[in-house]
Amino acid sequence: MNILILCGSPRKSGNTELLVDAFVKGASQKHQVETVSVRDYKVNPCVGCNACFKNNTCAQKDDMAIIYEKMANADMLVIASPVYFYGLSAQLKAIIDRCHNPIRDTFHIKKAALLLVGAASLPELFDSILTQYQLCLNFFHMEDAGKVLVRRVKEKGDIKQTEALNEAYELGRSL
Repeated sequence: MNILILCGSPRKSGNTELLVDAFVKGASQKHQVETVSVRDYKVNPCVGCNACFKNNTCAQKDDMAIIYEKMANADMLVIASPVYFYGLSAQLKAIIDRCHNPIRDTFHIKKAALLLVGAASLPELFDSILTQYQLCLNFFHMEDAGKVLVRRVKEKGDIKQTEALNEAYELGRSL
């Protein structure tokens, strides 16, 4: 499989990135894995102009064209994000919103996975993201390949004190 990871953390070497790295170590044993870190791409938010539905291409000229190409070659998509105020990072949300575009119909992504890291301990910390994730799975007829949801992780490196890195590695390895 070709696995594309959209890593939504703007922080280099942070907890989300460490979680992604553990997943990659497991998944790359059998699959081709590529990580797109949002901090390396300039992607504007969707402006809702609907030009994409008329021209089959986005009117905005930014790095999303590169990400569309990567998504077109993926069999599986992994969404990885820190949780900021009960949602995905703004940078990652911009990429997801830009999939409101008919180019998404050319993708052959069949599976998805979710890696989330949050500082809070609230039981409902991930609920809004999980709802959006499930709606996307349903809409695109994708299979959920798994989730690693990590609470109580705030400072860089805190995730090393949890079982989450091993969980992410095992999720990747199990594919």
